[in-house]
Amino acid sequence: MSLFGTDGIRGRVNAQPITAETALAVGKAAGAAFMRGPHRHHVVIGKDTRLSGYMLEPALTAGFTSLGMNVILVGPMPTPAIAMLTRSLRADLGVMISASHNPHYDNGIKLFGPDGYKLSDAAQKRIEEHMANGAAGDLAEPAALGRARRMDDARGRYIEYAKAAFPKERTLAGLKVVVDCAHGAAYRVAPAVLWELGADIESIGVAPDGVNINRGCGSTDTAALARAVIEHRADLGIALDGDADRLVMCDETGAMVDGDRILGTIAEHWLDTGRLRGGGVVGTIMSNIGLERRLRGLGLRLERADVGDRYVLERMRRGGYNVGGEQSGHTILADYATTGDGLIAALQVLAATTGRGIPFSRAARGFERVPQVLRSVPCRAETLACAAVAAAVAEAEAMIGKDGAMTVRMSGTEPKARVMGQGDDADAVAAAVALAVDAIERRERRECCTI
Repeated sequence: MSLFGTDGIRGRVNAQPITAETALAVGKAAGAAFMRGPHRHHVVIGKDTRLSGYMLEPALTAGFTSLGMNVILVGPMPTPAIAMLTRSLRADLGVMISASHNPHYDNGIKLFGPDGYKLSDAAQKRIEEHMANGAAGDLAEPAALGRARRMDDARGRYIEYAKAAFPKERTLAGLKVVVDCAHGAAYRVAPAVLWELGADIESIGVAPDGVNINRGCGSTDTAALARAVIEHRADLGIALDGDADRLVMCDETGAMVDGDRILGTIAEHWLDTGRLRGGGVVGTIMSNIGLERRLRGLGLRLERADVGDRYVLERMRRGGYNVGGEQSGHTILADYATTGDGLIAALQVLAATTGRGIPFSRAARGFERVPQVLRSVPCRAETLACAAVAAAVAEAEAMIGKDGAMTVRMSGTEPKARVMGQGDDADAVAAAVALAVDAIERRERRECCTI
């Protein structure tokens, strides 16, 4: 079975594969896979604020240094900062210790190549082969062991990098913003960037204690952000997830602005300013049909990739697109970053919507959403192969009709099915999703066919 999912290696802490022993093995195997000649090799390691990072960081460091690789430790930093630093420092590998939007009891290991992009399937397979074969033959002689050091200015480097993505002739002066950092990796850098660009900010989710990451806050739970925006009479709110590669926002009324609206807002602005490439944008099979219709009205395409930011990026690179993303909030802007960057995406939305003399709710409205229902159902992957489940999904598709869409897939990060329906008839969509969910739950209770 593959060690890697759609976003690196992920699971519950102190259960396979998220153990200190496996992290040590991953460090040795990844190091062996990326040794590229006689030069002194370097790897950048960052993490979010989970307590388990203290366990995984030294284990990975031991693996890399045992092969003679030098390790640069940058502490809690956003995932896109690790991608940027890997390129900037000419490192051979970058590592982010994070489970993104998951609770604290999960963690993960994301790997970046020297170009700052997440590893290809082929590169991940090489690492798994090294793990299977052991790395004893690659271990360094005692005098050639690698060294580990802390990088003190990593935070400042990323702050300046992010600020450079905002138009130099513009300022955020006069804008009141609530920023929710999910008690995660961006709890220091995101407020700093917004404040230094001139905004009046209120920060929440900036007191990590190792176990409160993503709990009742961040991009997956925006109720606290909406309350804070209304309480402080802010112009808008920004919510990041635990590793700050996702962004969702809310307007001055507390209404959420999801990844589809963010994608559409940036695409229209870049089209107007002559920056949009590829003749459209890349979304996923989960993207709202309303976004597709709006883009079509502008003469643009919506290319749909499989769910997962790495699949969005692959389609972007193949088609020459520079804007892509997911409804969940991953927004990839190829002019600035090699992976999703929630903070830079927020700055691009602000560049598109501020200074127009209208409230954020109007400036970022974008398109008419088609009714959409998404439910997560705990289940095993084989459940979706059940004949009764497949029949129920087909019936659900017929209920929605040809102008809608029904998607049933396994999550790439959790043992759950994602059941999503969308179409112009809200009642039909809700009934269709309920039908599919019921079939999955009955199969999990063994009330229907055997597989």
